[in-house]
Amino acid sequence: MPIPVPGERTSQTIRRIRDESGPVVPIELPGKVSAWAVTSYDTVDAVLSNDGVLYSKNPRHYTALHDGTVPPDWPIRQLIEGDHLLAKDGTDHRRLRSLVNRAFTPARVQSLAPRIQELTDELLDRLEGEGETVDLVWHFTEPLPVAVICELFGVPEPERALIRRCTHVLLSHTAGPDEAAAAGGELLGYLSTFIGRKRDDPGDDLTTALIRAQEADGDRLSDNEMLWILWLVLIAGHETTVHLLANAVIALCTHRDQLAAAQADDSWEQVVEETLRSRNSVMNVLFRYPLDDVSVAGTTIRTGEPIMVAIGGAGTDPARYGEDAGRFDISREQEPHLAFGRGPHFCLGAPLARLESRIALRTLFTRFPGLRLSVDADDIPYTSSLITEGPTELPVVLGAPA
Repeated sequence: MPIPVPGERTSQTIRRIRDESGPVVPIELPGKVSAWAVTSYDTVDAVLSNDGVLYSKNPRHYTALHDGTVPPDWPIRQLIEGDHLLAKDGTDHRRLRSLVNRAFTPARVQSLAPRIQELTDELLDRLEGEGETVDLVWHFTEPLPVAVICELFGVPEPERALIRRCTHVLLSHTAGPDEAAAAGGELLGYLSTFIGRKRDDPGDDLTTALIRAQEADGDRLSDNEMLWILWLVLIAGHETTVHLLANAVIALCTHRDQLAAAQADDSWEQVVEETLRSRNSVMNVLFRYPLDDVSVAGTTIRTGEPIMVAIGGAGTDPARYGEDAGRFDISREQEPHLAFGRGPHFCLGAPLARLESRIALRTLFTRFPGLRLSVDADDIPYTSSLITEGPTELPVVLGAPA
């Protein structure tokens, strides 16, 4: 089964192969690289629950990556071979994560609420002057998460477009080897220079805090680890929320009864959780590598064969959530979901993503209660990425401001 399928969104492909081919499926990734996909709630949960026990995140366990099977210029290499948290296990992972966790403690995240509200209000003030029909991605759902994460880590406003542009290329399955290599090199080069500037001119930001922790830590964080921490946090810290917000807007605009309920009951937390479950921005997580031969839902996967974890299939699995699992319904009993993963690699930015989304959606639909799509939902273009999914454009009619 080749993934992606031309003309089909990644979410549609994942759900289709889950329903037609089963919970464990052999797939072919761009570049004709073979892998497995686990697509149901139970199989995704089973793999994530055994991180560091049956499975590794470290690409040294990916056999085909080192025996010549996978070409050296495979674009996805840049995403899985970096010296960052998503390629670490055990003690090494815990050491790095403990440092980054300081940026995302519940108290620190909650303290950001007033500033997130200010940024949201500023964007909507400008949006109101753009005319009746606007592209919400360009004017709101993209700039807000980019501003929040970059401000948190001290990235100056004129430099933020570079981070967004490089992220878009690195996560696109249509990017060629040369394009991906150029984007990866540009981003790492920028971050290396940025860290050097912060060492010389510290500020009241989390990059400076990480540098101080690095210098004070007895088990010193290497310069390369510092570089890759910023690489990961800046990419993941905005990309997923950009698409989560836009996916939520589309869901609410195409289910006006759900929007009315959220506005009436101020139930934006339920909106966010239901979006995470049924319209999550993260489609797939790359990769897990079995440390020995394993059996997943009766299928044997050999040592070192890559497993793509299809979180997008887990959230709409009828076996877990019933026959109407794909329906967006904020009155649904809030069952646990796997949108942020689970286990040692549970998304450390989850509290920030939830907070941002609640503030952004509540404020948007309070300011513009009649906001609606200006095109048919089926005509909205989506990202070309195996990993995340959301609209690249979101044309809306704002309606009269409240």
